[in-house]
Amino acid sequence: MRPISGLLPGLLPALLALSASACASSDPTTSWVELSGHRYKVEIADDFSERQRGLMFRDEMAKDHGMLFIHEEQQPLAYWMKNTRIPLDILYFDNGHKLVAQQRDVPPCTAGDRCPAYPSQSADGSIVPARFVLELNAGQAAQLGLKTGEELRFGPGIQDAP
Repeated sequence: MRPISGLLPGLLPALLALSASACASSDPTTSWVELSGHRYKVEIADDFSERQRGLMFRDEMAKDHGMLFIHEEQQPLAYWMKNTRIPLDILYFDNGHKLVAQQRDVPPCTAGDRCPAYPSQSADGSIVPARFVLELNAGQAAQLGLKTGEELRFGPGIQDAP
């Protein structure tokens, strides 16, 4: 019989790999969304801790990548850039996957809890309910010419409900 202490050196790398893969609920090589004819590989944040962590502490994100946040229900939402190092476009979608609000070119923030919130605010200034949030590198919304009502199409590996 092998002692447990002898297993620890072999288990440690495996446990670290598992914990790293648990950082987001999906494999960005297979999960994707399509918006305005452009496909983005996405990581899914569909529980509280994943949504809270989001894209914090990352120094870059590939051009054709993003993060899709899935909430349990449609409601007014607000996101912030606490500990986020890359500028982003924050796109808000309703239950029907229609774009209802967008915050473009949101700058990184290192001010901790003093970082401003970016709500699901429509072009007329009203706060609108959303259920899905797609974060892309800043400038993507302008490049695609996104307008309210654009449809976000989910790839086959993405479920509407967490």
